[in-house]
Amino acid sequence: MTISNIPKEIRRKPSSRAYVLLGYLPTTRLENITNKARKRRIIANLYHACVGRILEPLESAGTDGVWMSTGTGNLHRAHPILAAFIGDYPEQLLVTLGLNGDCPRCQKDRDNLGEYNNDTETNVSIRDLNKILDALGTFDVDASQFLQACASIRIKPTPRPFWLKLPFLHIYRSITPDILHQMYQGVMKHVIQWVITILGSAEIDARCRRMPPNHNIRVFTRGISSLSRVTGQEHDQMCRFLLGLVVDAPLPNGLSNARLLRCVRAIMDFLYYSQYSIHTDTTLELMWDALNRFHTNKDIFIDLSVRNHFNIPKIHFLSHYIDLITIFGTTDNFNTQYTERLHIDYAKDAYAATNKKDEYMQMTTWLERKEKIQRHEQYIKWSMSGESSSTQNQREWTPPGLDVKRTMSLAKRAAHLVPLNRITEKWHAPLFRTALRRYISLLNNPELNAAQLERSLWDIHFPFCFLPVWNVVKYLKVDPVTGMKSTADSVHAKAGRTSKQKHHISGRFDTALVNEGSGSDSDDGTKGMSIVCSSTKITK
Repeated sequence: MTISNIPKEIRRKPSSRAYVLLGYLPTTRLENITNKARKRRIIANLYHACVGRILEPLESAGTDGVWMSTGTGNLHRAHPILAAFIGDYPEQLLVTLGLNGDCPRCQKDRDNLGEYNNDTETNVSIRDLNKILDALGTFDVDASQFLQACASIRIKPTPRPFWLKLPFLHIYRSITPDILHQMYQGVMKHVIQWVITILGSAEIDARCRRMPPNHNIRVFTRGISSLSRVTGQEHDQMCRFLLGLVVDAPLPNGLSNARLLRCVRAIMDFLYYSQYSIHTDTTLELMWDALNRFHTNKDIFIDLSVRNHFNIPKIHFLSHYIDLITIFGTTDNFNTQYTERLHIDYAKDAYAATNKKDEYMQMTTWLERKEKIQRHEQYIKWSMSGESSSTQNQREWTPPGLDVKRTMSLAKRAAHLVPLNRITEKWHAPLFRTALRRYISLLNNPELNAAQLERSLWDIHFPFCFLPVWNVVKYLKVDPVTGMKSTADSVHAKAGRTSKQKHHISGRFDTALVNEGSGSDSDDGTKGMSIVCSSTKITK
């Protein structure tokens, strides 16, 4: 059931994410084993044995149920089960026993992953769990038969996967989308590299250097073609201006770049639709349409000799996104970006707090104490706030990311006083005086028509020669949970100047789209102005 089908009165605010460390898995590489195939099998068996030991309590709890208390103290009989597995592609194959190059969820042939049909793609069935279990069951009968059975259905010969005895679990239904590794470090990494190959490193880097500074976009002053070990955050920043790199790019042999632009735009649309924090039937249809447009135009990379095929599992897995979002909810619940960040808290910081001897016991003790302190601190804040659970439920909830209210903010004091004639010259605003007269006239007489407004300008004289100038105007947003303010966007305006070394430093003038409508309480005609005249009270 999607959000559009749920009555408004039963929509609930999603609970905050909480991660609890259950254990550390061994990181040994078994260097003493020289046979690589045998080493890989032993490491896989070791992983499943350790995870199976951790999840062993779920076998009886999922079947018989356990009593669990809510935050209000009420007891309920719950049946906890393993519902989803979050991991990157190698970890997904390790859990599902799949072979490299195969889809970890469905049984589509690895040599046909690049083929896409809008009608048949939704009907691709996931892997048959019964066949998998039958093949695993032959391990106790005959070893050679076990190997043949696993090879026939293309799974790794792992006799005791950790999910074998877990109740109500279909491991191939539990594989979830992963924005970080599948999209940013997978699909978008490929697309960006293909674009660089088509246009050339020099052209791409030159276009990156010409990008104007922006509050929400990183400027790669040295380009992006020579970067190594690119992180997911850097790919995120590249995606924000990727369309600008290809919008008028000349292609070899005089080909039109229309298909390239459509293809890049389609995958960008899918990327951002997939990250919505709330979904409806309409947004899921938009996702499906974006994916269809991408596959329709992707052959441009084959025509330009960049690719020979698209049998890439991460690109194929995009066809499962809509189905998995419908089952499990939005992708922000399963993004490995959050768990990757926990390596610092649960591993690196914990290890740094030890004396590097017998570290595992010290790390777990340190984490246990830290979690108790955090829970106690949260309880104290909740107690001092004086808010009960019923009061919190009465708050009006806005889905995260959909609150577009912004508050304009300026520094208490201007950067400096500037003569009016210098504003027209250095800030390249020759019509500043006229615009200022129009603004003052409309502020005093908002009912003036165009002709009356032009005549009234002759009666306005400035009783000042200097104006305070702000170089930055910020727009703040408020976090609906914590109440903390943060900068959502900023507009800069700095005139060019000459340094002490006689070097000319170019100015910066951001382009701002100003909404002068009356529907906004906090924004008026002064939005986007970088020169603010507080002494004449022309701003609010």
